[in-house]
Amino acid sequence: MSQNMTQRRLTQQDVEKLMADPSADTRADTTAKIAEQFSLGDLSPSERQIAEEIFRALVRDVELRVRESLALHLKKSPDLPRDIALTLAKDVDSVALPVLKFSEVLHDEDLIQIVNEQGGAKQVAIAQRPRVSSRVADALIETGNETAVARLVANEGADLTKRALSRVMTEYDASDAVSDSLARRPNLPAAISEELVERVTERLEAFLVSTHEISPDVASNLILQARERATMSLVDYGSTDTELENLVEQLYRKQRLTPSILLRALCMGDMGFFERAVARLGGVPLQNARILIHDQGELGLDSIYIKAKLPKRLFPAFRAGVELAHELDYDGQMNDRNRYLEKMLERILTQFEDPASQMAQEDIEYLMGKLEQVAA
Repeated sequence: MSQNMTQRRLTQQDVEKLMADPSADTRADTTAKIAEQFSLGDLSPSERQIAEEIFRALVRDVELRVRESLALHLKKSPDLPRDIALTLAKDVDSVALPVLKFSEVLHDEDLIQIVNEQGGAKQVAIAQRPRVSSRVADALIETGNETAVARLVANEGADLTKRALSRVMTEYDASDAVSDSLARRPNLPAAISEELVERVTERLEAFLVSTHEISPDVASNLILQARERATMSLVDYGSTDTELENLVEQLYRKQRLTPSILLRALCMGDMGFFERAVARLGGVPLQNARILIHDQGELGLDSIYIKAKLPKRLFPAFRAGVELAHELDYDGQMNDRNRYLEKMLERILTQFEDPASQMAQEDIEYLMGKLEQVAA
């Protein structure tokens, strides 16, 4: 045992000193020693029982520094009796916060009660615990405490359900602190991330129009491109079927399942998203849409494309994209997605150099514009 730890051990001399000189300094120093030994599991069962009774007396000590010392040294003790931890957690902030932030002996019921009845600083401390259950997270969201919710969202150990995240998006939409925490939170469901993208781009559009000499139409077009790029960046090969379905459904409800976002998905190789989007627009089961999209004949893709009410002038690009998707796949190397996009665009653009192409010049120009947006 190190010299420093030996010096911190509680001795009979300490107890005698406490009885002879019960000053605040003496009680605080003795409290620190016994609390350290208790936390280290360095006491026998009988000694631990005596220590617990001493703690029960010290939590009522009139001297703040004594209670602060007790909380500081017992905040991470796994053996601390729950009643002592709860008494400390309900004390003034300087005593309570270390215990609320770190003690694992407190139950969800204890934490929820404190969230509902105690002050804002305690709510912030609970939001920063290494693990926050979904029940406690819901209680924190209910408080309206912007700082606590921002810390909660930033806490990777917090169990935030999709419903909870949606509530945060709705109820704290005006909070920059909460929005920043959401943007930084890893592994957000794609549908939640898309909502965040929408809100950020809406604010940016308003800023462009009000601050710069940009017409609303130009600003709207710029923002649309940025939003679609950001939305498609949420889709990757790790996305689950449920996440893709939720994202497609959300975009459909908001009338943002546009031809350009479908073309962007196809050019980026996001076939799962493309299939679900076409199925949703066409109002057909996903399996049926897949059969038609990948039909080797000429009528399958054409029929589902018409049913989805996608623009006729873009059909050659979609057809070329689907055909190339059958031939190409990601090779897993660096910049894989960028190379796939380059090959896809090259195939689509080469098709229109064919003299046999029957597309009108204005349709080609329209399509070129769309492809430039995709590649941007």
